[in-house]
Amino acid sequence: MKDIKLIVTDMDGTFLNSDYEVSPDFPAIYEELKKRNILFVPASGRQMPGITQYFKTIEDEIGFIAENGGYVIYKNKELFADKLEQEFVIDIIKKTREIPGARPVLSAKKKAYYDSDDKAFVDYFTRYYTENQKVDDLTLEVDDDAFKIAIYHPEDSEKYLYPFLKEFEKYNLEVVVSGKYWVDIMNKNINKGKAVEILQNLLNISPTQTMSFGDYMNDIQMLKNSKYSYAMQNAHPAVKEAANYEATSNDDFGVLKTISGYLDSIEN
Repeated sequence: MKDIKLIVTDMDGTFLNSDYEVSPDFPAIYEELKKRNILFVPASGRQMPGITQYFKTIEDEIGFIAENGGYVIYKNKELFADKLEQEFVIDIIKKTREIPGARPVLSAKKKAYYDSDDKAFVDYFTRYYTENQKVDDLTLEVDDDAFKIAIYHPEDSEKYLYPFLKEFEKYNLEVVVSGKYWVDIMNKNINKGKAVEILQNLLNISPTQTMSFGDYMNDIQMLKNSKYSYAMQNAHPAVKEAANYEATSNDDFGVLKTISGYLDSIEN
């Protein structure tokens, strides 16, 4: 375990605590990673600005995986940007309108777009999608490249959204439960694991040199693409089954505790 070159972590429920905070220990630990040429990469279902806002001082030094793998940046250089076809956007939006309580967001390169008047939902989702815009109708094309559609349900996405939206898998799309309240729909083979592979290939880093952390089903492919894969103590059971190890909870800042333990081990 002394040859790790890449550390990838999910954000919500993993790197951030329940108050969406970064551990105050992160800057010191990051400096230690930097000294050892270990690349740190946040990976999230969030849009890019919703991730980079936490790392402004080191934004040009690290990599970012946004949109569940649909958008990858390394040292401010775009490596990969996916595009969801408009015909799928229309069909998915229409289907979500048939599901009571469902609220769709069209997540694109410039902004995230929504057409809901539900203030509670808007207040909630704009925490994650910091660059956003209300439109009259999401089925009308916007001048932007869409990565995915994120659908919110106030009770349980796995129970109330996925069973009704999984039919889109037959159209060569990925339908993934990305959190307790969210399902994301993207092009086939777009996932965090594929995004990690893009970085690994670019930097000549193998899965055996990769450490990763996650808590929900959209993290599973990423965990499978790293030997040192950690499910958070608070993770979904399916994620714990997929991971090789377990970290303490996000509210215990288990990601940084694990990284700190690793750094201590290679010093001794």
